[in-house]
Amino acid sequence: MSRVLIIGAGGVGGVVAHKCAMNPDIFSFVCLASRSIDKCEKLQAQIKNKGYELAIDKVDADNIDETAALIAKYNPDVVINVALPYQDLTIMEACLKAGVHYVDTANYEHPDSAHFEYKLQWEKAQKFKDAGLTALLGSGFDPGVTNVFCAYAQKHYFDEIHYIDILDCNAGDHGYPFATNFNPEINLREVSSKGRYWEEGKWIETAPMEIMQVWDYPEVGPKDSYLLYHEELESLVQNIKGLKRIRFFMTFGQSYLTHMKCLENVGMLRIDEVEHNGQKIVPIQLLKTLLPDPSSLAGRTKGKTNIGCLVEGVKDGKLRKIYIYNVCDHEACYNEVSSQAVSYTTGVPAFIGGMMVAKGDWRRAGVWNMEQFDPDPFMAALNEHGLPWVVKEIN
Repeated sequence: MSRVLIIGAGGVGGVVAHKCAMNPDIFSFVCLASRSIDKCEKLQAQIKNKGYELAIDKVDADNIDETAALIAKYNPDVVINVALPYQDLTIMEACLKAGVHYVDTANYEHPDSAHFEYKLQWEKAQKFKDAGLTALLGSGFDPGVTNVFCAYAQKHYFDEIHYIDILDCNAGDHGYPFATNFNPEINLREVSSKGRYWEEGKWIETAPMEIMQVWDYPEVGPKDSYLLYHEELESLVQNIKGLKRIRFFMTFGQSYLTHMKCLENVGMLRIDEVEHNGQKIVPIQLLKTLLPDPSSLAGRTKGKTNIGCLVEGVKDGKLRKIYIYNVCDHEACYNEVSSQAVSYTTGVPAFIGGMMVAKGDWRRAGVWNMEQFDPDPFMAALNEHGLPWVVKEIN
């Protein structure tokens, strides 16, 4: 049994806390910490009402020394970072200072630049190696499970993989004219950025939402899906051998896109400071305050998600194509852990990643992405802990 410290008490943090507390044979002690202690108290009450124990504390994850002191206070075997991506580097440094393994769900982002890359986290590899510590990056669903799906396909289904399309479909309906299913600031920065995909050894950039295809998702049906850049592409192009092209698509309804374009046109997606009535404000942060809290969507969202990898390549000299995917039901997630499926599909893999590192199944000194480990134990854990997957052969 191990001890775990979870940093971040949003929708994903709530799922991780529930899952850790539900598995005392894996984590004998669970602490949830956040800048917002009221969020921690709310989750503590939820979990206590279900008969589980959860410690809580307050932390400013932008402060390395304060975060390291918190880690030393609770002496966890692993820290699961589900705070903002802006805080990845400080939490990694705090883990190095305190001598603890590290897991996160998304790559570092600079608060002043909508730019997504692993460079600054990968640069810490030698520090983690010298300290004998593991840093596991991107243990959410995408990135995360999608990386593991690709590694599993490479291990069991192909001699060479040539093409990968990562497909993310959320067919849930929360009833609001416009809302985001996770942190609005992160979500809108990601969606409004330029698209990018990798083909024949080079990156190709597209205008936002320039490329759309209709994919027919099992248990969901046909949906408009738009090409975006997503961070798992950066590591997969390095670790999947024989790859010729990899892309990422996400579904959006026309109402969402219309609202987002209007907000962008009037400057509400700006991430730089502007002056209003003598005060400095960041428009996208103001918008975050005005929009519904993603955690409030949990009890009202209906429908399903379908996230998977369409993989093409060669096996035994013959062409092969498979779709490996998970379907998740929003209402079932709410009944289990008071969450909608978007938080659930990120929080469960974060819990599993923490478990893999804590138990030693995935433990290697340095900084690593998900596909660099043996996919089999992680895939087995997905089936066991609420995210069953399917492999569909496509003729």
